[in-house]
Amino acid sequence: MKIKLDENNIKWGTTAFLVVVASMMVLFAMLRLREITGFIDTVVGIFSPFIWGFVIAYLLCPIYNGCVRATYAQFNKSEHVYKKSLMISKVVGTLVSLAVLFCVIIGIIWMILPGFMESVTNIVDILPSGTAAILTWVESKLAHFPIAEEQISRLINSGTDNILKFITETFLPNYGNIAESIQSGIMGAVNLVKNFFIGVIISVYFLNSKDVFSAQAKKAIFATMKERTANSLLELAQFTNKSFGGFISGKIIDSAIIGILCFVFMNIVGWEYALLISCIIGITNIIPFFGPFIGMIPSAMLLVLVNPMHALYFLIFILVLQQFDGNVLGPKILGDTTGLGSFWVLFAVLVGGGLFGFIGMIVSIPIFAVIYFYGAKYINYRLEKRGFSTAIADYRIDSYRTPERPDSEVSGITKMYRKVKKKRNKNKTDEEDE
Repeated sequence: MKIKLDENNIKWGTTAFLVVVASMMVLFAMLRLREITGFIDTVVGIFSPFIWGFVIAYLLCPIYNGCVRATYAQFNKSEHVYKKSLMISKVVGTLVSLAVLFCVIIGIIWMILPGFMESVTNIVDILPSGTAAILTWVESKLAHFPIAEEQISRLINSGTDNILKFITETFLPNYGNIAESIQSGIMGAVNLVKNFFIGVIISVYFLNSKDVFSAQAKKAIFATMKERTANSLLELAQFTNKSFGGFISGKIIDSAIIGILCFVFMNIVGWEYALLISCIIGITNIIPFFGPFIGMIPSAMLLVLVNPMHALYFLIFILVLQQFDGNVLGPKILGDTTGLGSFWVLFAVLVGGGLFGFIGMIVSIPIFAVIYFYGAKYINYRLEKRGFSTAIADYRIDSYRTPERPDSEVSGITKMYRKVKKKRNKNKTDEEDE
């Protein structure tokens, strides 16, 4: 049989060929997963300074844009036009942005490092006496419950034995491997600092060349895609930028305010480790949903060593503070930047954290917000194309499980379904009559 090579056959053949190639690539990736993972890690390591530079430039972009616009407006107030006004404005914007960045970094180090060292020293000093005080407090509370006291004492003794066993059987024999891991961690920290400072330099190029990069990207998009596809892609980029920028900057401001409020309140009531705990609460608050609980647990454990009642009051205070953040402060600052419900926020944080750790928990919400928005947009487009309603209320259970009601009492998808069914039955009857 002779096969005619028309356009349809060529398309099907190309599709089949691409499916086979894709299947072979997936199989190869599964068999060489370790090598591919190592290659990806190597590529990420090479591009780490550029990733740092992009992140820094993205965070500093609002400050840079504001300074450039204000400076440029000052230069062009009069009728005289300065030829180098834009260049000078960019220089001013760059210097101000870098000054803000280093002021924030130095301020954080100045606040955290002395307080952290002092807190660690105090913890080491009070650890033996604090542990004994906790045991005494527990014994006094369980004096009338001898069985519970015996069980807790057994758990404490078992924990002590396990620690000694770990030190003698695991830590000391593997000291060389542990020392090597520590050395590797130190080298990793040095490499991280190096990439950060190189990233700062790269961020300067990103900030001053972002207009050129944007124009080049648009030029390439319109050159390789249809106009409708190109406009859709640019719309996607604008929406993604709006979601990320609004959420990340708003979350940083929100977390900073929460940390300051925690520091002020702890100083007023006289609780210990106010600076260290406030920094922990502020930093972990950046993580949506689970962040407050992640920071609350180690902070309460620090206070337990000094005064267990202070730890209890601290837990109550953090719960109240997070209610204020979730219901008053957060909505005021963030608004509806994501458009996600509570369930999808939880889903995004769990999936993002499981796949990419701490960073994934932070960026998962704006990423999922973009996916959710365009997924809903595509579904509504398909429904409109088929003549169905896009209102969610028309798809609830009670709107399509009542076919016994007359047409005058139903609306939405039920009425539309009945119209389509009647039309199909009519066409079928006409065909049978013919």
